[in-house]
Amino acid sequence: MPDLALIIFIITYFGVALGRIPGLMLDRTGIALLGAIAMIASGIVPLTEAMTAIDLPTIILLYSLMVLSAQLRLGGFYTWVINSTTGILDHPRLFLLTSMLTAALLSALLANDIVCLAFTPVLCLVLLKKGLNPLPFLLGLAAASNIGSAATIIGNPQNMLIGQVGQLHFGSFLLWCGPPTLIALAGAYGILCRTYTGRFAIATARQTAEQTPGWPELDRWQSGKGLLAMLALVGLFFTPIPRELSAITVAGILLCSRKMHSRRIMELVDWHLITLFCALFIVVHGITSREIPRLLMEAMAGHGLTITNLF
Repeated sequence: MPDLALIIFIITYFGVALGRIPGLMLDRTGIALLGAIAMIASGIVPLTEAMTAIDLPTIILLYSLMVLSAQLRLGGFYTWVINSTTGILDHPRLFLLTSMLTAALLSALLANDIVCLAFTPVLCLVLLKKGLNPLPFLLGLAAASNIGSAATIIGNPQNMLIGQVGQLHFGSFLLWCGPPTLIALAGAYGILCRTYTGRFAIATARQTAEQTPGWPELDRWQSGKGLLAMLALVGLFFTPIPRELSAITVAGILLCSRKMHSRRIMELVDWHLITLFCALFIVVHGITSREIPRLLMEAMAGHGLTITNLF
């Protein structure tokens, strides 16, 4: 049923791109999951095929990095990073540069969405307390996290999938993608500085609490353990050991803690993102198993639109 498979694929990806379906309380994950269910329920993708359609190494790698990031977050590392730079808040441009470089570096080594979620509340707190306009700094955080994540295979889920499927070497990927990332980061910083010239400050500083409940203070041992695990993992990525095996082993070691309950770490794993990827793997398998992409390529070639690999 290639026609039905294509219809399900188009509706699913249109919904994911739109982010919602009018009249329904569905987000992107829910839409993708419904698409996967439709592929299975219609018989296009048998249940046994659906399980094998999921690229397990990519999912394991993504999950492991989320565990590592959760370790750093619960150890108060992200809070400490922002608080340690408050001494340069009197120089907004320098603070913007520092926060962007930090976010880009961490996003290159960890899942970028976790970096944004961890930094944003603390960043807003210190900026409002100092009387600075949060907008340019939050835009800088978002831009730097996305730009920095493009530098490495493990920076974001898309790169993980590309790296796993293409069996790309960690060092070679960094060598090719690192320089464009630095150029893009410099460009983003320059644009923000130019756009917000004279608008870094707000009228008055706001009174805020010194510490908000739920934001962990720095635990040197737990943060140090997370940083050591991150450095060890990066080193393992330069070895022939499969990345997913290295990552899940490091994640397993981090879960063996006498002070930090594994449930707290699991609560910070983005299960919605993992579900989204699993569902999309099944949806894509639904059309590739019917050779719809090949048929579309042949149809385009028949109209003179030949797509080839430039490299």
